[in-house]
Formats: sequence, structure tokens, C-alpha cells
Amino acid sequence: MKVLITTTSFQDNPGRHHEMLAAQGYEIVRGRGPLDESRMLELVEGINGMICGDDEITRAVILKALPSMKVISKYGIGLDRIDLDAATELKVPVCFTPGVNDVTVAEHVFGLMICLARNITQENELVKSGRWKRLAGRELHGKTLGIMGLGRIGRQVAMRAKAFGMRVLAYDIHWDERFASEWKIEKCPAPHELLNRCDVLTLHMNLTPENRNFLNRETLALMKPSAFIINCARGQLVSSADLAEALRNKKIAGYAADVLEKEPPDPDDPLLRLDNAIFTPHIGSRTFESVERQAAMAAENLIRVLSGAEPLAQANRL
Repeated sequence: MKVLITTTSFQDNPGRHHEMLAAQGYEIVRGRGPLDESRMLELVEGINGMICGDDEITRAVILKALPSMKVISKYGIGLDRIDLDAATELKVPVCFTPGVNDVTVAEHVFGLMICLARNITQENELVKSGRWKRLAGRELHGKTLGIMGLGRIGRQVAMRAKAFGMRVLAYDIHWDERFASEWKIEKCPAPHELLNRCDVLTLHMNLTPENRNFLNRETLALMKPSAFIINCARGQLVSSADLAEALRNKKIAGYAADVLEKEPPDPDDPLLRLDNAIFTPHIGSRTFESVERQAAMAAENLIRVLSGAEPLAQANRL
């Protein structure tokens, strides 16, 4: 069996996932993702399966890998870069790893939130440059957190927000009334109401054609000028140009993100030049603990399908 592995986190971090693959005797083909369609087309011919990250897996890529490819195992939960319709039509199971990084990403959300609220990145740079300048920050206690998407990660964020003494509003088309009641989460009937009321907005939505550029000039105008925005979901949920304009004109107080519209970003991305925007390089799920869980599940999904068994989690029905 020949297996393509493209995700760098899977390859670069130690763990039992390497032993799991070695025990199967697979021939391993490696790429350093995320890879675009042209590079994927160069690598997929003759493979029996792949463990991928945020690579561009189009209909053309799947067709090139057939008839030998039996499984696409996604290392992670975001499936917007995989043509699920094509995979389903062509009878290729697409597996993924739900539940392995919920806590990790939620902790990263709060790390970014505290950095914004207390000016931590700016203060660090000032002290290291020899300037003892103390900036006033804001407390999170008593503030209203708006959560767009109350799924697995959104729920973990909500629980932590309650520990910080925050009020929590949320919007989700699949509302979990039991969880919301237990944790006293207020349901917003529409996104515009949530945007209008929150002091901090955190995005936890899957990227779809309908919500691409969800935050744009019109929706940003609904928010308080004092509001912070956290994005650990997908960069394409935000119009970079419109957000940069709002941040530059102080119509939004601050933005912190672990994702960008293009990764790595172009040097001239307007968001990168703003003092009230901070970024991390898509590491929200990259802890030793999360990588081990995620990699082991991705490997097991692959091994199960190639062995003729049911995977732990499959995104498409065949």
C-alpha cells in the first residue's frame, strides 16, 4: 500500500501515529502542505490513501488518484478544501477527526482574547525595546461574548467564558437547548442581533459558500466600536479589506486570528500592518496533546478503511 502524507504537524511531531503506520508496512510518500491543486496532482498518482491537512483536494485530484485511492483521511475537522461532492460521487470515503482538538482551540481563543484585552503583545514589544510604557487594558469579567457557531469548540469556549464571569450569547442553526440551558447561554435569533450586542465576537463556523465574507463592511458596521473579534475558524469568513478599514478607522477595537484568507499571507495583506490586529500561524490545534490525539485518529481512520473496516468518523455517506 502506498500512502501520501501532506500535513506537517502529523509528520513533524512524535507519537504513536508513526508506529501505527510503520506496523502496516505502507510505502510513505511525503509532501509539505498545505498544497495547491497542481502540487497534489503531481503526488497522488498510484496512492492507495492519503492523510491530508488543508490541501486543495479537487475533483481533478481525486480522479488522478483513482482507481487505486481508497480513502482520504483528513487530519482535522475543516473539510472546505476537499470536494466532498466529487468524493461521494466517485465512492471515495472522506474521514476526519472530530472531537480531538476542541479544548486546544478553545484555550487558544482565550489566549488571543486576553492578549487583545490586556495589550500583551504590544507591552512585550515595548519592554523588550527598553520602553517602560504601561497601557490600560480591559477586563473580560462582565463583558458579553458572542459565539457564532455553538458546536464542539464553541461550547468549550462558552464554558470557559462563564468561568471568566462573561455573559454569553450564541447563534447556531443547530441549537443545543440542553447545553444552552445548563450553561445559561442566551440564544440569539439572528446573527445581526448577536453582532450588535457583543463586546467580544468569536467565530466558530464551518466555511460555506453562504458565509464566505460573513464579516464585511455591512456586518462590521453593526458592531460596537469597542468590540474585539477572535477568529480561529477560517480566514475566508472575513473580508480582509473591509476588516482592515474598520480597524484602521477604529470602528472595531481589535482583531486576533489564528487563520488568514491566504496562508502564509502575502506581505502586503492590509491586516498585517495594523497595530490593533494580532496573528498566530494556524496553531490553534497544535499542542503535543492535541497532535497526538488527532494524528492517531487520522492514522486509524486510514488503516481501518484500507483494511476493509469502518472508520471512526466519516464525513460523507457512500
